[in-house]
Amino acid sequence: MSLEYNKNTLSACTSILIGKKATIDGSTIVGRNEDSQASWPKHFVVHEHTELPEAQKFISKANGFQMNLPKTRYKYTATPEWTFKEGLFEEDGFNEYGVAMSATESAYSNQQVLGADPLLEDGIGEEAMVTVVLPYIKTAREGVLRLGEIIEKYGTCETNGIIFSDKEEVWYFENGSGHYWVAQRIPDDSYAVVANQLAIQEIDFNNPNDFIYREDITEFVNDNNLNPAVKGFNFREIFGTHDESDEVYNTPRVWWGQQFLSGRSEESPESENLSFIKQADRLISVDDAQDYLSSHYQKTEFDLLKNGANNKKYRPVSLAKTQESHVLQIRPDMDLNVACVHWLAMGVSSQSVYVPFYLGMTDTPAEYKIGELPYDSESAYWTYKLAGVLLDAHYSEFGKMYQEKQKNINITLRKMLRDFDMNALSKDAEELPQFLTDASFQMSKIALDGYKELIAQLITDSTDFSPLNFKHDSNL
Repeated sequence: MSLEYNKNTLSACTSILIGKKATIDGSTIVGRNEDSQASWPKHFVVHEHTELPEAQKFISKANGFQMNLPKTRYKYTATPEWTFKEGLFEEDGFNEYGVAMSATESAYSNQQVLGADPLLEDGIGEEAMVTVVLPYIKTAREGVLRLGEIIEKYGTCETNGIIFSDKEEVWYFENGSGHYWVAQRIPDDSYAVVANQLAIQEIDFNNPNDFIYREDITEFVNDNNLNPAVKGFNFREIFGTHDESDEVYNTPRVWWGQQFLSGRSEESPESENLSFIKQADRLISVDDAQDYLSSHYQKTEFDLLKNGANNKKYRPVSLAKTQESHVLQIRPDMDLNVACVHWLAMGVSSQSVYVPFYLGMTDTPAEYKIGELPYDSESAYWTYKLAGVLLDAHYSEFGKMYQEKQKNINITLRKMLRDFDMNALSKDAEELPQFLTDASFQMSKIALDGYKELIAQLITDSTDFSPLNFKHDSNL
């Protein structure tokens, strides 16, 4: 079997970022669907805190990017590829200081900008970003600065958006060319949804609390006559694209997220003028974030699961090429090891469930560390994928039963998480890591066992749909 695969040309994700005053419980919440290939397993791991005798050199297998790394590497979680042949692609996780990172939201820059500052073949890319940034930062703001310094020094091979958050702040970072970048703090009372296009709009250069950027970005833009506006500095307009593909592939997902969280409006799904920062019409829960990342234009004519002229018109948020979906929640007024929950849905988000894992765990379940090509019945990734494949064959017959099973598992997981949170209060510093590891393992087992039961039912009920079935005379 050929494993030749260039992820950089295929990634197409969807992200959500929510400030702490916009959430129902004061959490900061960020999340993203990692979309690439319909069959490309992911693993989930914990890298423990490491003190190395000397600085290490990172060398990317994807494109040869290299840089020296500090001797101290903080503990962090990550979701790497099943094979490192094309690189790590660790994608998302928390570090021991309660900093969350998700990388990347693939985007595109226009040809005028790239003509002035081209992408570099051996610059940093998605494959390396989590690995060389997350284990070396203590705040979300530090993450922005570290990644910005790396891009300025080494360049980047792609246009990307990157998420950073901690218990206080949520940041969205975008590079628009080989060496130029900006980052915006999501206001505490607001949210943003992003879908494969540069999203940051007007930059306030007099507001260092909410904007960070390469110091000479205005000189670069002015010297190369890149700003089409008479007044202002709109990063999306200067660096981004406005192709027909944006209107059917990207902006509808942003439109749908804003319709879902801010209420129905008369805006078009193909509008090029949707705002980056929005306020919701209610306080947002972690369930809302997961529902958005699992959505496919439900209750509209654009739902892929409906028959109609427009049901294939727009690319949905959740689709078959999702490898994993994550929601990184940091809850207030708790020990960070308990407060930080890595909600992870392996496979297609709408057909999976988000399992909560505590930052304070020291390991991940065995099922989450295995799974290759082809199918492996012991793998968490493949367990969730198999259930989805069986559902796809007869969605009209099994859809309600499938959704009911998802609902029951979700209710159980939330009850378990609440109970574990309360019990964690009585644990001392020595007991807590093992307690949180055991708790995370138990919740993942509930979800996996539930999906194995679902798979057994789907296989059993599917036997009646064989084309070789024949209604015979009961008298024979």
